[in-house]
Amino acid sequence: MAGRIRDEDIAEVREKARIDDIVSSYVTLRNAGGGSMKGLCPFHDEKSPSFHVTPSRGFFHCLAGETMVLTAEGARPIRELAGGTHRVLNAQANWVEAPFRSYGVQRLWRITATRNRQTKELYATDGHRWFVRAGKTGSSRREVLTTDLKQGDRLAMTFPPSGGLGDAPEQGAGDGWVVQAVEETDRVEEVFCAEVEDGHAFVLEDNILTGNCFGCQEGGDVISFLMKIDGIGFSDAVERLADKYGVTLRREDGGEPQRPKGPQRQRLIEANKAAQEFYAGQLATPDALVARQFLDSRGFDQSAAATFGVGFAPRDGEALLRHLRQLRFTDEEVVAAGLVAIGRSAYDRFRGRLLWPIRDSSGDTIGFGARRIFDDDRIEAKYLNTSETPVYKKSQVLYGIDLARRDIARSSQAVVVEGYTDVMACHLAGVKTAVATCGTAFGDDHARVLRRFLHDHEEFRGEVIFTFDGDAAGQKAALRAFGGDQNFVSQTYVAVEPDGLDPCDLRLSKGDAAVRELVARRVPLYRFVLGNVVEQFDLDRADGRVAAVRAAAKLVLSSRDKSVVNSSYARELSSLTGMEPNEVLAEVRRAANRPPPRPEPQRSARSPEPAEAPAPPRRQLPDLRDPRFQLERETLKLVIQHPGAVGGTIRDVGVNDFTHPTFRGVWELVAASGGPAAGVKDPGWATGLRAGATDPEVSSAISALGVEPLLTAREPDAAYVAAHVYRLQELTAMRRITDLKSKLQRTNPVEEPTEYNRMFGELVALEQHRRTLREAAMGVV
Repeated sequence: MAGRIRDEDIAEVREKARIDDIVSSYVTLRNAGGGSMKGLCPFHDEKSPSFHVTPSRGFFHCLAGETMVLTAEGARPIRELAGGTHRVLNAQANWVEAPFRSYGVQRLWRITATRNRQTKELYATDGHRWFVRAGKTGSSRREVLTTDLKQGDRLAMTFPPSGGLGDAPEQGAGDGWVVQAVEETDRVEEVFCAEVEDGHAFVLEDNILTGNCFGCQEGGDVISFLMKIDGIGFSDAVERLADKYGVTLRREDGGEPQRPKGPQRQRLIEANKAAQEFYAGQLATPDALVARQFLDSRGFDQSAAATFGVGFAPRDGEALLRHLRQLRFTDEEVVAAGLVAIGRSAYDRFRGRLLWPIRDSSGDTIGFGARRIFDDDRIEAKYLNTSETPVYKKSQVLYGIDLARRDIARSSQAVVVEGYTDVMACHLAGVKTAVATCGTAFGDDHARVLRRFLHDHEEFRGEVIFTFDGDAAGQKAALRAFGGDQNFVSQTYVAVEPDGLDPCDLRLSKGDAAVRELVARRVPLYRFVLGNVVEQFDLDRADGRVAAVRAAAKLVLSSRDKSVVNSSYARELSSLTGMEPNEVLAEVRRAANRPPPRPEPQRSARSPEPAEAPAPPRRQLPDLRDPRFQLERETLKLVIQHPGAVGGTIRDVGVNDFTHPTFRGVWELVAASGGPAAGVKDPGWATGLRAGATDPEVSSAISALGVEPLLTAREPDAAYVAAHVYRLQELTAMRRITDLKSKLQRTNPVEEPTEYNRMFGELVALEQHRRTLREAAMGVV
C-alpha cells in the first residue's frame, strides 16, 4: 500500500497550483483590487459576492478590537460584540441581525482620516474592505482594500433612517471622513468582524461604511478548496492537482516515484474519459451508419461531432466493458461510474445509441446522454441518461457548461435550451452561452450553478434567457421557470420562435442567423407568462377582463419584486387586458391583502356563534421612514409646517410626484384644500387637513409631519425649498424617462418609425426638462 505523500511534493503542488485557476472552474471571478478577486460563494447561496480569492496569499478582512460599531443599542467596541448576534446598519441603511466573530491574531494597519478639523484613527488588516466615494458628485461607491486607500479618498457613509442613531446626514458631497495616511504598524493582535448577508457591509461609529467578512466561514488554500467543493480527501485533492500541474509525487515508504493513480472520484472521471474516447472512435465504424445519418439530418457534420465529443455505443452489450477492463479498470469502478450495469452478469448500460458526453465546468466527462436511433431498441425511452453517481448529479449538471462558461462570464448572459442538439445548434450558430439540463427540469440547483458563472449579484445584473416551445408543455415550463425567477438577480427572458421551432429545427430550416435573431428577440419572462394567463379569458367581456386580472395578480404577487403594485408588472397587465391601470393596481392590492382560504372549522350544535367578525387585515404599506421616500416626506413637512415658504415653487407639483400611497393621500388633501397658499394665514392648517382625512394612515402621517423637525436648524429659505421641491419633480421626470426608454427598447424603429420618432422626441424633451429641474434644485437658475 502506498505511503504518505512527501511534504516537499505537497509544497510543490501548492506552489504550482494557482488557486484562481482552480476556483474559476467553479465560479466566475472578477478583479476586486489589491491583487484580490471575488465572486459568488460556491458554498452557500447569496445575492452579493462575498467569496474572495487572493492568488498571492490568504487573508481575512477584519478590524481591531476597539473599533466602534454602530448598533441599534448605540456605538459599541467590536470586541464586545464578538460571539453574539446584534442589530447593525447595512449598506442599504436597514437594521439587520448579524453575527460577530473573532478571526484570530493578525497584523494591523493604521488609517488616519480627518473631518471638520477632527482626526480619527482606524486599525484594520491590510485586506479589509472599505468603500470610498466615486463619481463627480460622490454619490456612487467603489470597494478599496486597506492597502489601496490613498490620501484624499473620501470614505463612504451610510445613515440610519430618520430618527435613528448616529449623526445627522451632512449637506453636501464634500463632507465626511477623508483619508490622510495609511501605514503598517507593529500591532499584532486578535481581530474581529461581522457577517452581514445582505450587502456584505456594515456601519461603524460616525456612519462610516465598511466591508464584512465571509458569510459562511469557508476559507483555505487551493487544496482545501478542492476538498470542500468536491467532497474529497486531502490525498485525493493533492493527487488531482499533481496530475493537472505535472508534479511527480513520491511516497514516504521509499517506493519508486509515481504519478497519482487518483482517488475513487478520479478513477470515475478517468473511466468516463476513457468511455468517451471509445464511443467517439466507434462513431466512425460501419455499425454507426444510422448514428451518422441522424447527425447529418440534424445539420451536424464530422467537425461538429468532434467538437462536442459525440459518439456511438455499439449494439454489442459488452464492448465497452471489455475495453475498460483492458485499461485496468475494475468492475466496481465502471459500475460506480454508471457505465456498466449488473444483471445476471455485467453489461454495458448504453447499447446501440448515439451518445453525448456530459462534462462539468472544468471539462471532465462525468456522464452521458444517449438517444434511441434503432427501431428495434428494446428500451422505448427516447433518451437515457447516466444514473446518479458520486460524480454525476443531474440536478446540478448543465450540458454545455464546459464550452459556455467563459462566454457566460464575459457577456453576463446565459441561454437555457431544452436538449443536446439545441445546445449544439446554438453554439454552431454563434450563441456561445447556451446550456441545457440533462433529463430533468431546470431547478434551483441549476440556477445556483448558472449564477456563479454569471457573476449574478445586485451590482452587476445579467440576463438568463429560456427557450421554450410554443405548445402547452412549453407554457408549463415557462410557468415553472417563473416560479424560480427569485433565484436570479439577473433579468429573466424567454425566446419563443413564432412557428414553434426549437433552435435545432430553426437552424435547419432558416440558418444560423435565425437562431441568433431568436435570442435577440427575447421578451421578459413575466410578460410571456402573464400573456399566457390572460389569453385563457374572454377579454371582450367585462367579467372576463376582471377574471383575467385576478388570475394574473397571483403571479404578479409571486414575483421577487415586492413593490410590484407600482411596477411594470401591473402596467403590463393593464395593457394586456385593456383595463384602466388604477383598476389593475386596485385588484393587485386586494389580492395582496386577501388572506389564503382556510377550511371552515367544524362546530357542534352546542357551539355558540362567534361574538363578532374578525377585523379585516390592514394594508401592507412600505415604512414611511424608508429612505426611498425621504424626499417626499421632507417636502410635505415644508408644506404643512411652512406653507408660506414654499410659495409658487410648488405650483407644478402633482399627485404623481408622490410614490408612497400615504404621502400621495396627504398631497391629495392639500390640493383639495386649496394648496399650500391656503395655509399661509391659517393657524389651524394642519388640524384642518387632518380633520378632512378619511384614511387613518393619512391622518396619522399628517400629525407626524406637522411636528417632526426639518433637516435644517434654520428657518427654511428659498434655496432649501428649491432643493427639495425641484429634486422631487426631477425624480418624477427620471421615472418617466425610464419608462420611455423601456418603450423605445421594445419598439422596432423599422416597423413603427412614426411612433418611434415621436417617443424619441419626447425623450429628448424630458431629458432637457430633467436637466432644468436639476439646475433649479442646485440654485443654478
